[in-house]
Amino acid sequence: MSRHLKKKVQPVVIDGNPDVATLLNRMSGTGFQGRALGRALGVWQRMLSGNTVVLFGLAGAMVPAGMRRVIVSLIENRLIDCLVSTGANLFHDIHETLGKFHWQGSALANDLELREEKLNRIYDVLAIETEFDATDYFICQFGRSLDRSRAYPTREFLYLLGRHLDKHKKEEGILTAASRANLPIYCPAIGDSSISIALAALPPDDNVLFDTVRDVQETAFIVEQAPETGVIFIGGGTPKNFIQQTEVTVSVLKRTMKGHQYALQITADSPQWGGLSGCTLEEAQSWGKISDEADKVNVNCDATIALPLLAAAVLQANGGNAPERPPVEMAVRADTVNESINDSLRITAKARLPGAHELCQGDDG
Repeated sequence: MSRHLKKKVQPVVIDGNPDVATLLNRMSGTGFQGRALGRALGVWQRMLSGNTVVLFGLAGAMVPAGMRRVIVSLIENRLIDCLVSTGANLFHDIHETLGKFHWQGSALANDLELREEKLNRIYDVLAIETEFDATDYFICQFGRSLDRSRAYPTREFLYLLGRHLDKHKKEEGILTAASRANLPIYCPAIGDSSISIALAALPPDDNVLFDTVRDVQETAFIVEQAPETGVIFIGGGTPKNFIQQTEVTVSVLKRTMKGHQYALQITADSPQWGGLSGCTLEEAQSWGKISDEADKVNVNCDATIALPLLAAAVLQANGGNAPERPPVEMAVRADTVNESINDSLRITAKARLPGAHELCQGDDG
């Protein structure tokens, strides 16, 4: 018999009312993307079974599409340890946490009519522009409370914003849940979002400053110090690249580049166009970003379909409870004080090989 014939396709059995975890486990014996989605459940479960730091990349308009509570559940149940998000998702999270809504609309709506009514469309979802103005004002007023004599890593800024938002919330949100769980959130492209649009209302000589290079250092430090890492990408874009570049940054610092040991990607993009969002996990192995022996799976599916099913299945597989995970030692927490890891970062920087060190810091580095 051919070496290619190892496992038979197992037709999915539908009996009564199987839970999502049971269904996905059965789907792992099928073909195409049903098989990939079933395999994804196993990869995520294995991430949670060991001493693995799980980094989660969130791109696309997931919060407007109704995914906010899913992400909150991931945080509250310790299914992830670090979140990297677009600024748009975090802005919409703030919006909903303050009690505002997104509305079901139509992708075929008359957009000129929507503009007249000050309704903003995201495919078949609508938002009220004047309510966005109120969210902008909330963010701007928060910005006024910060020390504008120094720059903030986005992790610290978002932690403080989450704590402030917790005092005014009408709903549980991503930022509020993360601030209480001490889970770090990074937003590497925060300037490309309504968060920075809101902060732009501050006087030009009194702006909030962001230290995005510090974000790069901290996330590389998290990965370098972790016994092992797992990555979950919802869509692609900046969050995916920012998480992937941690391994490259570690190598530039001449530390051990291990590659992520677990990887799960949900995307509707295709690899042949050369964009990162469709880039396969195998392609990332050519860069050393994903370990050669990684437990990995690509799921080509709309994330608004796959993510709720996967998240529910991970919880249901554990009887509806959060999995009992070993304590995960994170090198950086949400509330980490600026100076508390400086010495470690300096030690890491000084470990560069000759050449790379002098290139950046000179002989006195």
